[in-house]
Amino acid sequence: MRLVLGDQLSPRIAALRYVDKAQDVILLAEVDAEATYIRHHKKKIAFVFAAMRAFAARLRADGFQVRYVKLDDPLNSGSLRGEISRALLDETFDEVIATEPGEHRLVADMEGWEAAFGMPVEIREDSRFLCTHAAFRSWAQGRTQLRMEFFYRKMREATGLLMDDREPVGGRWNFDAENRKPAKPDLFMPRPPRFDPDAETKVVLQLVSDRFSHHFGDLEPFWFGVTHEHAEVALQHFLREALPSFGDYQDAMLEGEPFLYHSVISMYLNVGLLDARDICQRAEQEYRHGRAPLNAVEGFVRQILGWREYVRGIYWLRGPDYLKSNALGATRDLPWFYWSAETNMSCMRAALQQTKTEAYAHHIQRLMVTGNFALLAGIDPHQVHEWYLAVYADAYEWVEAPNTIGMSQFADGGLLASKPYAASGAYINRMSDHCKGCAFDVKAKAGPTACPFNYLYWDFLARNRAKLSDNPRIAPMYRTLDRMSDERREEIAHDAATFLETP
Repeated sequence: MRLVLGDQLSPRIAALRYVDKAQDVILLAEVDAEATYIRHHKKKIAFVFAAMRAFAARLRADGFQVRYVKLDDPLNSGSLRGEISRALLDETFDEVIATEPGEHRLVADMEGWEAAFGMPVEIREDSRFLCTHAAFRSWAQGRTQLRMEFFYRKMREATGLLMDDREPVGGRWNFDAENRKPAKPDLFMPRPPRFDPDAETKVVLQLVSDRFSHHFGDLEPFWFGVTHEHAEVALQHFLREALPSFGDYQDAMLEGEPFLYHSVISMYLNVGLLDARDICQRAEQEYRHGRAPLNAVEGFVRQILGWREYVRGIYWLRGPDYLKSNALGATRDLPWFYWSAETNMSCMRAALQQTKTEAYAHHIQRLMVTGNFALLAGIDPHQVHEWYLAVYADAYEWVEAPNTIGMSQFADGGLLASKPYAASGAYINRMSDHCKGCAFDVKAKAGPTACPFNYLYWDFLARNRAKLSDNPRIAPMYRTLDRMSDERREEIAHDAATFLETP
């Protein structure tokens, strides 16, 4: 029996290596346990189930034996373990082969399968990634700080991507300084391709509507692709239409523009409809052939070859206890407006409403708007982690947890990030047009009309002085705080408490 999980929809997935079409059976199962352990966005559930069905149809067309269990099958046990047990009662197998899952909770369950099923269970390492577990452990060994930039350079050297012999193309490893331009509304911004649901996807949409109506998010309009062919169209569109401007505007935000020049392919990549190495190689070719500038291509490749591989390495290196990290001792509950999008802060409302509608937000919205607010407000990082895992179509714990716990919330105390990604309203005003129509005044520092990011930023620094003041990257901000009068510091504390304690 060859088990394929819902985020492993690649014909080259490790579990299908050397598959015997005559004797082996491929099992895919839509199970309630995977849809509800976190209340995933309705669009995400529909996307995964529809993509699973399309992949199963492809396998059958290629001559494979497929056992596919739909969610509404009356005999569906509701769990992966239960569906394997049920298959073993129906047919004779002598081994179960699977690819390692992307979450510690499933690994822990799989470790008990041999005893439960009374037969060998082989769990293969996921070969879709460019850095093996052993290679990441070797790189991390002996390092007190695991900085992505140094890992990224090693990956460039190992893969040869964007390299001229032993030197980085363009003479620099990183062109991030060129990728921080604010965008103007009159720019031509290509929209990601939209795909009309086919008959089977429409069946899935009705199923999700019936079974998960209480979950977060809007189910329709549903425009995600669900096949490898759809994902390929989306990738080609990005490479030709959006990649040339991606670098310049990757940190920008605009009202009413959820996508700008972003690829919007991470959901396809993370379920196996696209291949990471292929994406990077093809992006590099856009530069080599003069169709995209180096700052854009390097910035895009860094997100996949660097950051994506890096956070996966951290997730498996640090183990399940990493999710419990709370170095800053943040305990405040996640505000309800993260679910409702009902807030007078324009930047937060835009990011949250977009998340609700599209199950998508780009990396600056996640890091410097919703993540920044949670960090400044002292929200429990585990609640923040669960929210991000629930609301985005591309969110799987191996990639989402380190991004949230480490990068966004600094809850690991600086293992990933050299400083907290904390910013006042000035950053959001510089990189977006949200502040122009906001109920709050981004230039006001105090009082009920002041931008909450302004006083929350200084309150965050004051609250966490004992833990952060020795950090050389933010020491200048503490010197600024120390130059403030006692009255000004009291005003900051009062404004922050008033705002945070208002229902």
